[in-house]
Amino acid sequence: MEALLVSTAIVALAEMGDKTQLLSFVLAARFRKPVPILLGILFATLANHFLAGWLGTWLASLFSPAALRWVVGLAFFAFGLWALKPDELEEDPRLPATGVFVATLVAFFLVEMGDKTQLATVALAARYQALVAVVLGTTLGMMLANAPAVWLGERLAHRVNMQTLRWAAAALFFLLGGLALVDWRP
Repeated sequence: MEALLVSTAIVALAEMGDKTQLLSFVLAARFRKPVPILLGILFATLANHFLAGWLGTWLASLFSPAALRWVVGLAFFAFGLWALKPDELEEDPRLPATGVFVATLVAFFLVEMGDKTQLATVALAARYQALVAVVLGTTLGMMLANAPAVWLGERLAHRVNMQTLRWAAAALFFLLGGLALVDWRP
C-alpha cells in the first residue's frame, strides 16, 4: 500500500507544470473531446509506466541492496532538482493525423519518454520492488494531475500556483531521497 500511495503522490505533484500536463491543455483546447483524451492518457501512461516499472524492477536485481540504496536515493535528489525547473512545450506540437484517442495515446507515450515522472517510476519500482502497485500509483498520479487539465483547461492553469507545486514536488523527492538513504528495505 505504501508503494501505491507514495507513487501516486510523487507523480501527481511532479506532473504539475510538466510537459505532459501542458500537452493535456493543448489536446483539450484542440480537440475539445475530454473522454477520448483521458482514455488516451490512461492507456499511454499504463504502457509507458509499466515499461519503466519493469526496468526499475530489473535494475534492482542487478545491484546489491547497498548500491541500490545510493542509486535510488541520489536519483530522487536529482528528480527534486529537476522538479524545480518548469517544463515548456513547443509552440505547435505535431500531433498524429488520426482520431483523438490515438493522437493522445501516441503523443503522451512519446512525450513521457525520458520525462521525470517516467524516470521516477523506474526509481520507485527499484525502491519498492512492487511493479503493479508502483505502476497503478504513478498512473493514478498522472490522471489526478491531467484530468483537471483536460476538463478545465486554461481556466485551471491560471488559478494554480505552479511554483508552489514545483517546490512541493521537489520537497517530496528530497524526502524520498533521504528516506531511501536511511531507511532502505531490501
